[in-house]
Amino acid sequence: MRPLPLRCHTLSAILLLALVALGCRQEKGATPAVAARPTTCTNCHEYTLDRAHDLGCTTCHGGVTPAAGKEAAHAGLIATPAHPERMAATCGRCHGDLARHAAASPHFTLANEVNTVRRAFGAKSELANLTEIPVHSEITSPLALADDLLRRRCLRCHLYSEGDAYPETTRGTGCAACHLDYQGGKLVNHRFQKHPADQSCLHCHYGNFAGADYHGRFEHDYSAEFRTPYTADGGSLRPYGVEFHQLAPDVHARAGMGCIDCHAGREIMAVPHGPTTKSFTRITCEDCHAPKRALPPGLNLKRADTSLVLTTKAEGKELVVPRLSHPAHRTYGSTVACAVCHAQWTYHDEETNLLRIDSRNLAPWSLITVQGSFEVENQLSAELEGTRAETASPTMRDTITNTPAPGIWLKGYRLRRWETPRTGRNNAGRLMIERPLLDLSLSYVDGKDQVRFDAIRAATPAGGLIPYTPHTTGKAGAFFRQRLLQTKPGQKP
Repeated sequence: MRPLPLRCHTLSAILLLALVALGCRQEKGATPAVAARPTTCTNCHEYTLDRAHDLGCTTCHGGVTPAAGKEAAHAGLIATPAHPERMAATCGRCHGDLARHAAASPHFTLANEVNTVRRAFGAKSELANLTEIPVHSEITSPLALADDLLRRRCLRCHLYSEGDAYPETTRGTGCAACHLDYQGGKLVNHRFQKHPADQSCLHCHYGNFAGADYHGRFEHDYSAEFRTPYTADGGSLRPYGVEFHQLAPDVHARAGMGCIDCHAGREIMAVPHGPTTKSFTRITCEDCHAPKRALPPGLNLKRADTSLVLTTKAEGKELVVPRLSHPAHRTYGSTVACAVCHAQWTYHDEETNLLRIDSRNLAPWSLITVQGSFEVENQLSAELEGTRAETASPTMRDTITNTPAPGIWLKGYRLRRWETPRTGRNNAGRLMIERPLLDLSLSYVDGKDQVRFDAIRAATPAGGLIPYTPHTTGKAGAFFRQRLLQTKPGQKP
């Protein structure tokens, strides 16, 4: 190889010196210009998608990607695309029929719960959806007071709301409430669950209601004297807002069955079970334990020799289903609900007292700070700790619109206990378990400390007792016949 001419060596040396000089200037503070990297969702958000929903983020959430910065990326962003007001336009693009039926399902409308309470306080007409509950600027009647109670205290567990701010009462809205996994108050990942775990159900079905009883839970009373256990650091375990006693779970739970093994999507989302009917499938005990020739849709049931086998949806566990064999089943038949003999215990909360207070003077209530409501607890705790401004008026948000309104709702009970089930007859004459769900008393103190309504009782017979189905199933005890005293053998409803 021939050596380079002298002029080439000179040129190379000059370029090298220029680069070294440039480097020295950069070390003294000059930063070389770097082209801005376009902002995408993954630059800021970590998430894991399931295969079926491995779509672009903007498909459901809107926004712009890539974009020059956060503000541009969030233009047109939809934070909660599965919210009932938006799910038809988002989830419904792929799940049109499901989204349409789900929006009209009892889980979305809560029409039964809403109308049951409103009738007890004077309502003459039925509402189709919880969103139709009137908003009252002035409370002038017991029904108006009940409407305010429903919108701001009772209905925290509906799909228009993200729940309460305790670790296990936070969830998504609409479809995401069941199909996305929330734990410890946070979204775990973005993988949609085809078969929601019981933990998802319990984000709404906690407290002394069906669902919590399936897992043997009974909520403590609100006073500090009745609330345990305590942790080593002096705190307490309140993932659902109030501690709970651990009682015997339902026999199905102990066997490994989840909520969705009986309450299938056809029931929860009100999916019609045939092309010519608008009714949806509701599973009964007889569907598994005394099946007819056709097995019910929505359950993982199959015939194996002379037995029925149920395969659990979450873990694929196979369970042989016992057949009805006791003579009592033939004797009483459809005149008695299965839970009358098989419920191991029931909730019994007598005289639920609910007080709306608009007054700034919260001192009389500061010793019952635990109320099962994060908003109420925060304001009462601030009063107890002396950190609440004297001029601050209590407020509580409307859980449907998420807007605050004057006053907070306090709750207390005359008696809370679990006990042997009580029996009574429903409108069709069938013997069922009852509990005092409508044993309600409403009061209201306005911002001037004037008592506007004092202990207005729900207009219901028999102390607010209404039929319900406890989820505490087990073997019928030796004294099951005592529960059947109201029914004579062979008697028809």
